[in-house]
Amino acid sequence: MNSGIHNYLLFRAIYQPDEAFAALAEAEPSPWTVLVRYSFWLLLMPPLFAFMGAANFGWRLGAEEPLTMPLNGLALISAAYLGLLLFGLLSTAVISCWMAATYGANRSFGRHLALITIIGEPLAVGSMVHIYPHVFINILVLIPAMMWSMYLLYKGVPVALETPPERGMLMASSLVGWLLVAAVSLLGLSMGLWVAGVGPLLGV
Repeated sequence: MNSGIHNYLLFRAIYQPDEAFAALAEAEPSPWTVLVRYSFWLLLMPPLFAFMGAANFGWRLGAEEPLTMPLNGLALISAAYLGLLLFGLLSTAVISCWMAATYGANRSFGRHLALITIIGEPLAVGSMVHIYPHVFINILVLIPAMMWSMYLLYKGVPVALETPPERGMLMASSLVGWLLVAAVSLLGLSMGLWVAGVGPLLGV
């Protein structure tokens, strides 16, 4: 992997996005290297922190008692959470690569995977708030993290994928549309599982 982008893929891109995207525009990273050395560990953070927080404190959603689950149930849900995040990363990179032909962007899958990894870094870091899973505190932290991820998306697409700014903006907006559809689908799946009995119980 190009040593330039290697220096940015874990966290540094959050506060030096211009340098990170410029380095990515000059690199042709291996998808497998990006996934194994960087993406997977970032994806592991939210389910790990969520498991730790739910196991120790339970989710606080405004009710007097926290919502809790047995440890084996939490482990299963955390594993499913990791699987969904992995599917989301790979599917978003595939769709981004597919869109590239329409918007005249670079079609290197490794570059798209690295870009999506960088875009997700603020949310991965923000997921540390799951250690104390209070809904208000989580919203307070994760909304600004999501806004920074959106900024990185619109900033990074034209530079890293070498497409004109106006096309990059359209491509980034198309990716936002895909992510919104995925988020709504995930909410529907979660609700279906909860109705089917796979969900937290009230009480300690």
